[in-house]
Formats: sequence, C-alpha cells, structure tokens
Amino acid sequence: MNPGYLTGSLSVPHAFFTRQGGVSSGAFASLNCSLSSPDDPEAVRRNRAAAAAVLGGGPGDLLGLYQVHGVAVADGRQPWDDGSRPRADAVVTDRPGQVLSVVTADCAPVLFADAEAGVVAAAHAGWRGAVAGVLEATLDAMEALGANRARIAALVGPCIGQASYEVGPDLREEVLAHDAADARFFADGARQDRWQFDLAGYCVARLAAAGAGESRALMVDTLAAEDRFFSHRRRTLAGGGPIGHQLSAIALPR
Repeated sequence: MNPGYLTGSLSVPHAFFTRQGGVSSGAFASLNCSLSSPDDPEAVRRNRAAAAAVLGGGPGDLLGLYQVHGVAVADGRQPWDDGSRPRADAVVTDRPGQVLSVVTADCAPVLFADAEAGVVAAAHAGWRGAVAGVLEATLDAMEALGANRARIAALVGPCIGQASYEVGPDLREEVLAHDAADARFFADGARQDRWQFDLAGYCVARLAAAGAGESRALMVDTLAAEDRFFSHRRRTLAGGGPIGHQLSAIALPR
C-alpha cells in the first residue's frame, strides 16, 4: 500500500490523505478510512494502519472520533480503541507518538501545532461546527495543555471549494447571525436564493480572529477532484449511495 497525501507548512509530522493508495473497492476505492462506513472492516483497518505508518505510528496509535458536527474536544492523552472513540469533533494531545485524526468528505479537516510546546490537535469543521466554534474550542484545549496561542499554526486541508458549494438561505442566515461581516464569504449563486460559500476561507478567518499565530488553507476542492477525494456533495448530486471518507492526521514525533 502506498497512501497518497498532501502536507503543508506545519513543523510536525502531518498528512491530509487522499482517497488513493488503499485496498477498499467499489464506492470506497481505495483509501477509505471511515470506521462508520459499511465498507469491509478489514479493508478499513488496513487503510488506517497504512495511514498511521506514514506518520510513524502503529495501528494502536491512531486515535479517531465519533464525529457529531459539534464543538466537543477530546483529550487524546489517554488513548482509546476504535470501539470506544469519544463523541467529539476535535482531539488534542501533548503525548509523543499518538496520531490524532479526523475523517472528512467535503467538511474541512484542520490540523494544529505548537511545536515548541509539544501540543498538536486535529479538528473536523463542517459549516455547523465552524459557526458553533469548534476551531476556537480546539485552540482553548491546546492552551490548557501548555500551548501558546500566538505560536499555534493551523492548516485547513482539502474541503469543498466555494465554486462547488452552493448553499441556501438557512446556512447563510446562521453564518451571518454570528457576524454580519461574514457576508464576504458568500458569492452570488447561479440560482435565486442560492450562494456559493467559501468554507476554507471562513475557517481561516475564524482562526485568525481567535488569535492563532498562523492560519492557512491548502485551497483544494474535494468535489472537483473525483480521482483524489471522496465528496459527499458529489455523491448526493449523483443520486446518493455509500461513500468513503479520507483521513487527516497529525502527530508529535516520539
């Protein structure tokens, strides 16, 4: 197995994995890492083990979450097994060797690091979680473990791009209820009462406003790159059916 992945400017081991280089087949081809999918559990186990190995970890070092589109942040200092993963959308640790992960298929994966303090985190930020404050909650949890907010670097990985993300008035109203100035993240859509939402840009702005030392986005559109990424919106537009999820992960070296 040779998992495909992207990296950015974070100074600790990290990877935004693609859907390439795994052993799953069909709709899950090939590096599906979702523990909640109806994929073959053994294929998912092998895929996740291969991803963990890229970051220098074993299968037991990879910590995943039962993601709920909320703001809860799990404490990854005490590892858990896959069957008892906490209900949360972010995880933080200061323990070397642990590999923190989230899975996505259009939502934004965000990886965080304060390398000097030895604190890292991973967050899943759909629009609901981002509006509710999951990114700010992750920064708070990192500070509780000794990180300095002004040193924290945050990187937003592949997610649905603005050109691909048509949204309705309900989403727009919730975003603007938090801050009317965030209208700048909406472009006019092709249909009446529809807009194109910049999820990655919104996450970067929320991180910057919260005081993160560095906040950037890879600006890679998951919907537009079918050969490289799973996409929930693409699958919905195609009529539905099962879908895989790509993994994003970060670790402190041992």
